[in-house]
Amino acid sequence: MELSAITLDCADPSALADFYHRATGLPLHPRNHEEFAGVQREGGLLLGFQRVTDYVPPRWPGQEQPQQLHLDFDVDDLAEAEARLLALGAARPAYQPDPERFLVLTDPAGHPFCLVPRRPRAEAG
Repeated sequence: MELSAITLDCADPSALADFYHRATGLPLHPRNHEEFAGVQREGGLLLGFQRVTDYVPPRWPGQEQPQQLHLDFDVDDLAEAEARLLALGAARPAYQPDPERFLVLTDPAGHPFCLVPRRPRAEAG
């Protein structure tokens, strides 16, 4: 068994696919349409976004609308990545559980995701 896709609910799949395309540089999926869009590394995992009627975004860090999942992204420069993603439409919630280890942002649809400073290979693991 091999994981081939992760799909997030949202109100506007095309807009969210565009955000992640600009954020990660991953190409847009060739079959994006009004109800479903995504980004995908060639031959790799698809990050998809599906339209949900009356979508209600997660409320970080509260549990009234739980996050249900979040994505982690390794970055070389935390401050640079944060600034670039904020300019693309991400938001930085006030609550940061461990800012020395990672930074929580939310995408334009409200899904929380973490930026994690990339560790040198010798430290990873």
